[in-house]
Amino acid sequence: MRIILTSILALLIAQSWAQTSVSPNECIAPFYHGIASGDPLTDRVIIWTRVTPLDFNNSITVNYKVSLDSSFNIVVSQGNFQTDSTKDFTVKIDVIGLQPNTFYYYEFEHNGSYSAVGRTKTMPIGDVENLRLAIVSCANLEAGYFNVYDAINARNDVDAVLMLGDYIYEYETGGYSPNAAIDRTWQPDIEITDLSDYRLRYSSYHMDYALRKLHQNYPWICIWDDHETANNAFKDGAENHTADEGNWQDRKENGKRAFFEWLPIRPKASANTQIFRSFEFGNLANIIMLDTRLEGRDEQAAFGSATLTDTARTILGQEQFNWLKDELSTSTQAWKILGNQVMMGEITALGTPINNDGWDGYPAERTRLYNHIQTETISNFVVATGDIHTSWALNLENGNFPVGVEFVTPSVTSPGIPLNVGGLLTFENQHLKYVELTKKGFVILDVTPQKLQGDWYYVNTIDETNYSNSCQKSFFTNRGSSTLIETNTPAVGHGAFPIPLMPSCSRFSGLNNATNYSVVGVYPNPTKDLLTIQTLGTDVSKYQWSLVNSEGKIQKITPIIHTSPEGSILFQFPVKSLPSGLYYIQNLKSPQVNSIRFIKG
Repeated sequence: MRIILTSILALLIAQSWAQTSVSPNECIAPFYHGIASGDPLTDRVIIWTRVTPLDFNNSITVNYKVSLDSSFNIVVSQGNFQTDSTKDFTVKIDVIGLQPNTFYYYEFEHNGSYSAVGRTKTMPIGDVENLRLAIVSCANLEAGYFNVYDAINARNDVDAVLMLGDYIYEYETGGYSPNAAIDRTWQPDIEITDLSDYRLRYSSYHMDYALRKLHQNYPWICIWDDHETANNAFKDGAENHTADEGNWQDRKENGKRAFFEWLPIRPKASANTQIFRSFEFGNLANIIMLDTRLEGRDEQAAFGSATLTDTARTILGQEQFNWLKDELSTSTQAWKILGNQVMMGEITALGTPINNDGWDGYPAERTRLYNHIQTETISNFVVATGDIHTSWALNLENGNFPVGVEFVTPSVTSPGIPLNVGGLLTFENQHLKYVELTKKGFVILDVTPQKLQGDWYYVNTIDETNYSNSCQKSFFTNRGSSTLIETNTPAVGHGAFPIPLMPSCSRFSGLNNATNYSVVGVYPNPTKDLLTIQTLGTDVSKYQWSLVNSEGKIQKITPIIHTSPEGSILFQFPVKSLPSGLYYIQNLKSPQVNSIRFIKG
């Protein structure tokens, strides 16, 4: 009876997290940041987690299992992985030897405690009748609740989630459109520039209940946009990067490294951080993911300047552009779907393009791409785009020649324009079929051999977790057409999957969980100026820190304390005045937790 009551209590606790939204979930300790899968192929998939260890000083071993059933009676792959502070205690496994078009379940174990069970799915081969993709972008945690993620998860009908960038934002607390109606803040509270900053921001995001659930139940295919580093970034700088924030290349690499640590993305090779890659969905679709942000983009140019029309300017870089041309020319799939950060279609107001951060700011490169599509007679070219927080549907034209169509997803929470005046643009831009500037939501891309349809779903609020969502606009293009047609009926596709969503807690919750872990992260280590310790809970009285040097001498340093309504505390120790060397810090009120070792540089 005690076991049954404990399990029921754990379930009730898990359900309550939906209300607090951004909180650590004790029933999955020490896997507080959830689990995820991504980059599915026909025979493999990436599985991911992050462990909060008792001992941040040494490497730890994490075990994993992959099974054909959620009870793990039919295990098809298992092993272990070593992780440590150099990986921020993240775990990423490329599970190989899988079967195509198959659901798999996976879980992680460390020191007797288990993660929740994840569900993922491999890509199919051969003839495929239907593909459903959820397209998302621009999730500002401080701007609202991630109801969009929750709505997609509840559908139980998408084959994969395409995240087109701005998974996180780099600004300081309150620095970009905070929502006064909610109580959500990210950590750290400064603008992030260092590797430890980016890691802590991802840690903050992964405490969100809706984000964890969507990662748990579907494979994601992710690319970054600018806010994973800094606003309006390009290869050599960014609008939101100034000289006093350090070297741009260092900051860019910090953002890229944290992205690869914290998301289930497959590197092309060891230490490689290129994100342009492709995924074949049987003979139905080739999903081609681009990097229009950091790989080869030249600096944005002002409209009207001679630089703008310079034919040498690029948004992709030569290597990626050649790769894209080859992908388009050699693909044998019926549909070529481009996952792309910024709007490709041309939009003008009074004869002037309005977005120099999109492909409108790189017209020569766009013309080169369109010419290749036209010359090579590449058909069924479809672009999926994020970035601009608003909804658009466009025909793509090379002069008067149709080359494809574009679907632009709205943001998860990031602000659009308060008034929906986009209809004024359709008079001047006849290829623009739909624009909506105010609503938050996602696009479901439904693909069959005969047609491809985009359905815009919107949530009615991001100010509270009690919400509704509905489809409010739909366009399709027939195979061989390259022209959008409006319809009043959203696509049904293959419908909901005949298997349930996975529970939020470990399947052993309440049975054999390890001791509660109080320290979530230690950043950076080594450090020069400031040591930050992230903990769980909001009761500062439960912590009494002791800081000693390698000789056992107590160092008297008072931490700066930042409490968060999301259920965590940051203790920041100013250590600049300490001599260089090895130090130990421990919460005297939790003596069972090992001391944390750090190096003062």
